Amino acid sequence: MDVFSRTFLPAAAEAGVAVPTVSRHMPVFRRCVEADDTAVLVARCLRPDRPLQGEFLLLLTQRRLVVTQETRLLRRLRLHLNAELRHLGNVNWNPDVQLSAVELAATAIDGVRERFWIRVGHPKQLWHLDALLSRVFRPKLPPRPTPAAAVG
Repeated sequence: MDVFSRTFLPAAAEAGVAVPTVSRHMPVFRRCVEADDTAVLVARCLRPDRPLQGEFLLLLTQRRLVVTQETRLLRRLRLHLNAELRHLGNVNWNPDVQLSAVELAATAIDGVRERFWIRVGHPKQLWHLDALLSRVFRPKLPPRPTPAAAVG
């Protein structure tokens, strides 16, 4: 089993995504994500600017953001967004404790501003989601060498 499969399935289970849904979306995600990439987050989400479009499934890995949409009536899958993280600009997220949700926004390489509303069940999950997003989008920089260490 490759790295993606080993990390995707637990992330989907943590998000409470049903196994049939995971099975339907997996082929699309497989085409977009390398086998050695680590899945960090799987979440159901909505687009706040277009609430009638239905649900989306968001996959965040160490290198990519992939979002799929499933049509309501025929349950057909459509790839909505497939972007390397380094090609996303102005990435920000806002946790809302009262609504137990996070709004994630990013500008894709084509200039389109994408916004997703991720609901969670409990406030603790909200802060866990915030920590995951921070880990991916604001990685810690390696410590700078001090002048004394550089000389010696």
